[in-house]
Amino acid sequence: MTLQQLKYAIEVSNCGSMNEAAKRLFISQPSLSNAIKDLEGEIGITIFDRNNRGISISLEGVEFLGYARQIIEQTELLENHYKGIKLKPVHFSVSTQHYAFVVDAFVRFMKQLNTEQYEFNLKETKTYEIIDDVRTLHSDVGILYINDSNSKVLNKVFSDSNLKFTPLFNTNPHIFISVKHPLADRESVTIKDIEPFPCIKFEQGENNSLHFSEEMINLSETAKTIRVNDRATLSNLLIGTDSYTVGTGVVVSDLNGDEIKSIPLDSNEIFTVGWIAHKDIKLSKIATGFIDILNDIVSTNYFDLNYYLL
Repeated sequence: MTLQQLKYAIEVSNCGSMNEAAKRLFISQPSLSNAIKDLEGEIGITIFDRNNRGISISLEGVEFLGYARQIIEQTELLENHYKGIKLKPVHFSVSTQHYAFVVDAFVRFMKQLNTEQYEFNLKETKTYEIIDDVRTLHSDVGILYINDSNSKVLNKVFSDSNLKFTPLFNTNPHIFISVKHPLADRESVTIKDIEPFPCIKFEQGENNSLHFSEEMINLSETAKTIRVNDRATLSNLLIGTDSYTVGTGVVVSDLNGDEIKSIPLDSNEIFTVGWIAHKDIKLSKIATGFIDILNDIVSTNYFDLNYYLL
């Protein structure tokens, strides 16, 4: 096993394609494919499953690539220290449900950076894709919620994918509406109160089941539904119409303005927002720093009136 083989495998994982990885590595596709096969033969596992639609990382491959990344990172640090080689960009990726507090954490994270080069990815996406991104190492960390309704299914998915869920905070559901909404003066609302109004939901694609929904209560029978793909569109619709959404998280006034307010929804359900990562792969120093910022935001601002649960 060589460092070059490890670098090849990592690049294939990053690209999700032998052809694309070969282009980036400036070698032929057959040479890259043979190098990967030789590596798999030497260590006795299949890193990449091949089929007619391309390649995917096997369960054994996910674990192997986690260790390979750590080896390459440490090797590069050693080379940089003793050879004076210019540092390569720092890589870090987060996949998350549509939470403003995660964006706030990312902003703070970037302000604290002390590195000349980096390549970061902040991806607000569908629940299933968050899990898959972390499972396949395309993201270091995923952020989502679990509750009594989805925990059995999601915990099974986490276990099958060798992922660990770590809680950040617990909350009850709230609705989010414009400050001009007819219900804006209420201290709390019921399901019956919100029935006449349009409900905005995040599109979940092929995995559009209650287990993967971002909305924290079952709103499958609402008469008026609007599906969106991004948080900016949701915010604009909330401000411009009498619609509402349900969820948990934090809306930061600096990022979202003061035109949206939260109102508790009468419910005894408790929702836990947290982060997922691989069980057997140690988080990088930069990923740990991001998690520290998340925890700081939650512990400092959870009961701050300038923040609203979303």
